[in-house]
Formats: sequence, C-alpha cells, structure tokens
Amino acid sequence: MTGQFLTKMAPIVKKFDLLVLGGGSGGLACARRAAEFGIQAGIVEEARWGGTCVNVGCVPKKVMYNTALHAEFIQEHKGYGFDVELKGFDWSRIKKSRDDYIKRLNGIYESNLEKSKVERIIGHGSFTPDKCVEVNGEKYAADHILIATGGRPVVPNIPGAEYGITSDGFFELEDLPKKVVVVGAGYIAVELAGVFATLGADTSVLIRYDQVLRTFDSMISKSVTESLEAGGVKVCRRTEVSSVTKEEDGTLTLKINNGVIDKVDCLLWAIGRVPNSDSLGLENAGVIVDKHNNIEVDEYQNTNINGIYALGDVCGKALLTPVAIAAGRKLAHRLFDGKKDFKLDYSNIPTVVFSHPPVGTVGLTEEEAELKYGKEKLKIYTSSFVPMYYAVLEHKVRCHMKLICVLPEEKVVGLHMVGQGCDEMLQGFGVAIKMGATKAQFDDCVAIHPTSSEELVTMR
Repeated sequence: MTGQFLTKMAPIVKKFDLLVLGGGSGGLACARRAAEFGIQAGIVEEARWGGTCVNVGCVPKKVMYNTALHAEFIQEHKGYGFDVELKGFDWSRIKKSRDDYIKRLNGIYESNLEKSKVERIIGHGSFTPDKCVEVNGEKYAADHILIATGGRPVVPNIPGAEYGITSDGFFELEDLPKKVVVVGAGYIAVELAGVFATLGADTSVLIRYDQVLRTFDSMISKSVTESLEAGGVKVCRRTEVSSVTKEEDGTLTLKINNGVIDKVDCLLWAIGRVPNSDSLGLENAGVIVDKHNNIEVDEYQNTNINGIYALGDVCGKALLTPVAIAAGRKLAHRLFDGKKDFKLDYSNIPTVVFSHPPVGTVGLTEEEAELKYGKEKLKIYTSSFVPMYYAVLEHKVRCHMKLICVLPEEKVVGLHMVGQGCDEMLQGFGVAIKMGATKAQFDDCVAIHPTSSEELVTMR
C-alpha cells in the first residue's frame, strides 16, 4: 500500500463547518468572526499565534521604531532646553521587554480563540487527495477550508547567503551590531536600516537601482532615499552581492559587483517575500497557484476549488495585516451570515512606512494616475515645509506632501506624504479618499492650527 493510499483511507477525526490553515491575522479574524454565527470552527497553526505581524513583523518592528525615536529625541532635547546626556543604550533590555510583550499577545490570541470556542489544532496542515486536511497524522474535514498561511522572507541563491539573516532574524539579535549591511530597497529594508542607524550602527543599504521604495510615488522614493542618507545610512546604488564569506573573527566579507565590503557584523536580506504555499499539498486538492506560487483567488477569495478559499500574504496581493483581517472578516460574513455580496475592496488602501521620518500614502501614485487618466486630466498639488517641531532645533527635517486630483471636479485619487506624524495623520484622510472626496471638500474643512496636517486642507 502506498503512503498516499493510507492517508486517503485514514478515518476523519472531526468535521468542521470552517477549518482555517494558519493562525496569523487573517486566519484568526475569519475563524473568530465565523464562530460568532454559531458554526463549528477550527484553526491549524504550527508556530506561535498571531503569525508574522505579531511575532516577527509589524508589532515588534514598531517597538524598535519607537526605540529609535527615543534616540532621536535625546539628540533634540538640547534645542528644547533640556541638559540630557546619553550614557548608553542596552539593546538586550528592550529586546526582553519586547519579547515579553509579544508572549503576552500570543497568550491573548490563544485565550480569545478559547473564548470564541474555536478549536485549536497544533501542527502543520496539508491537503489529502480527498480534500481533507491532515495534521500530525490525523485527518480533518470541513465544508469550508480557508488557507491563510502567510509568507516568509526570501534568501538569495548565492554562495554564503546563509551567513546573513532576514527580518525574522532581526528580532533574534541579542545586541546592536557595530557594522550592518541591509540588502533591499523595500519598506522592510528602509525601516530596519533606519532602526540600526538611528541607534548607532554603521549602516549601509545596498540597492539595485537609484532609489528605495521604487513602487511608491516618486516624491516618496526621492525623499526617503535622501532622508536615509541624511540620517547617516550609506546608500549604495546599483549594487548587488555575488558572494558572502565568513572570516575567522566571525565578521562577513561581501563580494559586490563594484568591490568588497568587509568587517560586516550583520548582513540582513530584505529582498522580498514568498508565499507559504509550497508545503500544503495543494496539488492534492487541485488548487491553482501562479508562477510565483501565490494562490490564485477571485474577488471573493474563492480559489478554483469549490469550498476552498485563500487570503492574506499567501495570495501575494496587498501584503498588509489589516488587509488580511478585513478580508477574513468579510469572508466569514459571506459564508455564514448570509451577506452573499461581502468582499474586500482592494482599492485605496492606506499604507505607512516607519522610516525616519515616516511615510503615509493612499491611492494612485502620480505615475499610475497618468497612465489611468492621462497627464492632461490631472492637477497636482505639492507642499514642502519644515514642521513647527523643528523651529527651535538646529537640525531641520522637511515634510513633503502631494495631492493628485483628476479634473474637472478635482477628485483626490492619491495622497502622499513624508514627514513627522504622517503615519498617524493618514487614517482620517484615507476615509475621505475612500469616500471620493474632492479638493474643494478638502478645502472646506477648517484647518487645525498649528499642525502639519493642516497643510493638506490649505494647499494652493
């Protein structure tokens, strides 16, 4: 008898109304919301509850971003009249506080599942040929199965790549490295390089082209690249790593296309992410993936197989925690609450990057708007100013803002900004743009003074 035949013929341990593969943000949101409608839900997870965001993503990253902000504040205290001396920084102390916080969150997620009466199944789930899910040799069936297994960082296929770490490994570091090289130009590279540099590490970022965040609006790409350099990060343009060697003293030597970088204490790969779809036995269920192994879904999160759905990073679109949560909850309502037309609208999703200073963006970039509407149909408003916070400081950090409007009514189809507080001010403007606000409606809103956000309702 073949192993596959044994698996297929194994008895079903339990049948659920909904079975979720993946205990990250999207899977947890869907399972808990579905359980509110009186159905029997189960969720399979082999690692810690909360997925990437809680454990090695948004949450611990924001803790480290806040840590770096304190380093900036200390430098700026003098301008506000405070005589403050930096006597040292203890990375291990904030790491312990951060890790303890994450463990508490893991426990809260587990407790919430218990309160919601969602059954927890610990282990790795994969599909069997009869469209069930096998975990630890036991087989589970369900009328509806959701795949929400997320993604993982990419490591390049070059000699010595294993000596580097990814964003996962960043959160395992026990101390602040002295010399860091971050490879990548996306938001993860920008954010972690900013943390390293602000806390005092000799930091370089290696990018293939001339600017970071190239998929963002050109104003953001240019401004963030300049801010990185102003913050002490060495931006190495048109640079790629061909090999990595570990020396006897433990440091790394990087061979690059235009030379060598040596004495590197920490090499961090931030070159992209791939979906966790390759070990799910999708071929057994007949679920289709694209050439990048992203699970293909329609606008309702349906895969090509009836009763099997997918959402979040495993689908390769809008890789953001709130997107997965919103999609999961809407799916639960559609399947079990009679809301047959419920689906997530993937347009105008607000996004922030915790760079130094932070980025806030929603809607079309100027380049995308030109392609969609034509350059002659657009009216662009821009502003560049020094926020009042820096008025009494020697060091000035400018804020840049852009509104992209479509004529003739000047509907706002894109809003982009880089500057102090832009991460926090975006949410409300995201609502306005989602509602289809025009420039005249922005102007009708009385400004809050003195704030940076007032600039968005007073642009001329």
